[in-house]
Amino acid sequence: MRARDIMTSPAITVTPVVPLKGAAALMVSHGFTALPVVDDDKQLIGIVTEADLVRGGYLEEGGTVVADVMTTPAVAMDAAAPAEMLARVMVDDQRRCVPIVDGSAVIGVVTRRDLVRAIARTDTTVTADVQRVLDVYGGGRKWTVTVRDGEVVIGADTTDEDTERVLTALADAVPGVLHTRILVGGQR
Repeated sequence: MRARDIMTSPAITVTPVVPLKGAAALMVSHGFTALPVVDDDKQLIGIVTEADLVRGGYLEEGGTVVADVMTTPAVAMDAAAPAEMLARVMVDDQRRCVPIVDGSAVIGVVTRRDLVRAIARTDTTVTADVQRVLDVYGGGRKWTVTVRDGEVVIGADTTDEDTERVLTALADAVPGVLHTRILVGGQR
């Protein structure tokens, strides 16, 4: 599973000149814990978090803007980043939100909630989604799919290396898939 599969997009962003009360209102109205900060060209320059907003009582001061409190530079990843890497960064660096970028343009965000939502998908739902994707790719039911605790096993009578790579990539793109392996002809 990749960032593109679980990110919230389009991302709601703010510029450095937005008043803190405006940034706080956006966070509250959307249930966010952070907002990417972009320049006039929509390029990522920082992030403003709940902690940034409440640190030092900034909300009581009249002219305070996002630029006064934002964290810069922001840690960002591209859309192909594995979910496991996002989770590691969030836990190790104590981040609740990671902007997803194409170059330095923000195209989405992944939050801890996005990761938990993907993990919480039932094996039955993941099985159905993976099977549907593979059936479309193969033009019918050519492979069997079983899922246990997010691990996908794709059963095939025969296959080749290229097909295995495609099947694995298709399965890994389904939210809730943690790992995929191919089982050919009943061998383990």
